[in-house]
Amino acid sequence: MSTGNGADSAPGPSTSTTESRGPSRRKPSMFSSLKIRNYRLFAAGQVVSNTGTWMQRIAQDWLVLSLTGSASAVGITIALQFLPMLLLGLYGGVLADRLPKRPLLIATQSALGLTGLALGVLTLSGQVQVWHVYVLAFVAGLVTVVDNPARQAFVHEMVGRDRLANAVSLNSANFQSARLVGPAVAGVVIAAVGSGWAFLFNGLSFLAPIAGLLLMRTSELHPVEPVPRAKGQLREGLQYVARHPQLIWPIVLMGFIGTFGFNFPVWLSAFSDDVFHTGAGTYGLLNSLLAAGSLAGALLAARRGIPRLRLLVAAAVAFGVLLTVTPFVTGFWAFALLLVPIGMFGLTVNVTANSTVQTAADPEMRGRVMALFMMVFTGGTPVGAPLLGWITDTYGPRIGMATGGALSLLAAVGIGLVLSRVGGLRLRVDLRPGRPHVTLVPRQAPVLTSAA
Repeated sequence: MSTGNGADSAPGPSTSTTESRGPSRRKPSMFSSLKIRNYRLFAAGQVVSNTGTWMQRIAQDWLVLSLTGSASAVGITIALQFLPMLLLGLYGGVLADRLPKRPLLIATQSALGLTGLALGVLTLSGQVQVWHVYVLAFVAGLVTVVDNPARQAFVHEMVGRDRLANAVSLNSANFQSARLVGPAVAGVVIAAVGSGWAFLFNGLSFLAPIAGLLLMRTSELHPVEPVPRAKGQLREGLQYVARHPQLIWPIVLMGFIGTFGFNFPVWLSAFSDDVFHTGAGTYGLLNSLLAAGSLAGALLAARRGIPRLRLLVAAAVAFGVLLTVTPFVTGFWAFALLLVPIGMFGLTVNVTANSTVQTAADPEMRGRVMALFMMVFTGGTPVGAPLLGWITDTYGPRIGMATGGALSLLAAVGIGLVLSRVGGLRLRVDLRPGRPHVTLVPRQAPVLTSAA
């Protein structure tokens, strides 16, 4: 894959005959993937279930906070939900490469729906205890170990390689659109009738993606032959990623940002409760503003076409800076509105890294590569969420959020320097008016001239 000069142009993995042409250089329209019927069915189902998922996330965080009064308990819940990905994520990728993805997704989406229904029944019956939430969060995490890499890899089977980056961006826009609506609806539902109804809606919402998967025309898919069962497939996936800088470094960067920078349930619930002294409605509003920025970032990414590593690093630096500075601003609305650019840059990092990795990976390795991507991105949460939850409880929400931002910024700068060296680039500072003050330029040997 060629993505530009320097760090963006490291040679990519070899590809099969049908994959070797690379993505089209023509800039796609923002919604080009929606021209494909199977993807439209997928997207329609996902927007319903994603709305339910965001309703459950908000209701679950608020329920745990109400039961315990502790931001650390919220962090533990999040950690349990993502712990299976950390421990078993690579095995999920092996299964995603071995099994047909559409039937596999029907099974995993059904199981996720059942966990939502179970939590809803427990809550509405008045029997719910915090350990129930912990157990069901862990079970949902186990299902996600297989669901995530299978769903990520299935995108290619629906749209093909040329529209892959666009479809990844639209998936993120879909998720963020639901994030824009779900928290606000959850806040109203929780205040009006309680968390249990939000959980029930989430469980029933999975009927939409299941129906979409069943209605797809299999003849219009771009199927990848399942990889035969063999020894050493997990190790083979790790070695494959390690050999290719354009795979390993975006994955490492997402590991740091996922672990330390994406702990918004911990921070925003604490800001709502401890700093602004408000309720679930404000928590939902803050999440909706974060989602508005994320949606803007996803739609802009859908217009870009080919992902670039330079954009990935620049967006990660901006995300880290904003996350470090924002908690110290004074006033509710100043804090709330800064969540919009934080969401935009955070989503740009996520989409660019995801598109880069998916586009560069060989089809038969995509499940394992995406499992590793999701493992480091979401699997770091069991480490980051409790740690930052403890910092938030001990030193306050402002220090907790700023700590996550500072660690994300250090990772972005460090990996940016590594990619510059790998790509043969150097930093150039030019303080003259009207010129870019900081740019990356190719390393060049000095030109030797001789006197005539």
